[in-house]
Amino acid sequence: EVQLVESGGGLVQAGGSLRLSCAASGLTFDDYGIHWFRQAPGEEREGVACVTKIDWYTVQARFLVSSDGAKNTVYLQMNNLKVEDSGVYYCAAFSSLTPRTPALSCVDKIAYDMDYWGKGTQVTVSS
Repeated sequence: EVQLVESGGGLVQAGGSLRLSCAASGLTFDDYGIHWFRQAPGEEREGVACVTKIDWYTVQARFLVSSDGAKNTVYLQMNNLKVEDSGVYYCAAFSSLTPRTPALSCVDKIAYDMDYWGKGTQVTVSS
């Protein structure tokens, strides 16, 4: 059974930093990529970062994404946080078998392509 568990969220002042973790079980990073999404109230989930064994991206230069295969955990380091970064952060896993874009790559991946989701962790940035 695949499980993704996010942690590390919380309340932080603007300009501060947080490191989110996504602990994965039941899958390996050789076969799955991990994508981070943010969902603000009343809005759709939007991608903020992704990492696979061959590529990665973040939507903000203030964000860093990394993976630790030994711990089966992906991290999202968020620096110089802004109020607009607030929301629930989800990690999700996708494989190379995703039908819309069949490749184990972060390129052109959207929420629809994800196979598994965590329950999310709340990030609130105060001004």
